[in-house]
Amino acid sequence: MDLSSGDISAIVFKPVVKDDLGNFSLDGHMLSVLMALDGELTLGQVAQKTGLNMANLREAASKLFKLDLIEAVESVTHKADRDFFDYLIAELSLAIGPLAEVIVEDGVEDLGHTLQSFPTHQTAELINLLAQEIQRDDKKSEFKQNMVSKIKQKGY
Repeated sequence: MDLSSGDISAIVFKPVVKDDLGNFSLDGHMLSVLMALDGELTLGQVAQKTGLNMANLREAASKLFKLDLIEAVESVTHKADRDFFDYLIAELSLAIGPLAEVIVEDGVEDLGHTLQSFPTHQTAELINLLAQEIQRDDKKSEFKQNMVSKIKQKGY
C-alpha cells in the first residue's frame, strides 16, 4: 500500500499485535498516531484527534506501516445515517423548495453512492455540490453553515 500520495484521509488502520516487537524507535508523531489508531477512525479523524496536519500524519503512518506496526482495515466505511439525510433535505428544502429530496438523491448518485451507503468522508463534498443548486447567496451561505454544524455534531 502506497501512503506517499493520494487522498489517505478515508483509510482506516489498526495496530498490529506482535509477539516479537523488538526495538523500534518511534518519534512523537508516530507514537501519537499509533496510540490513536483503533481500527475504526479514518486517518482524517486521527489527524483531527492528534492535531497533526495530513503531511505529518502521512509520514508517521507510512513509517508505521513499513515497520508492520499497523495494517489497513478492509471494507470499513462509515456511512451517513438517515438523521443526517433528513436534516439535509429539510435544510435544502428551505433554500430551494420541494424538489430538495430529488436533488439530494441525484447528488448522492452523482457521487457514485446511494442514501444507504453514502460514506461520511464525502459529506462535505455533497454539501458543496448541493449548494450549487441554491441561487440566492444568503440562502446558500446559511445552508452551508447549518450543514457544517450538523457534520461536526455527527462527528463526520
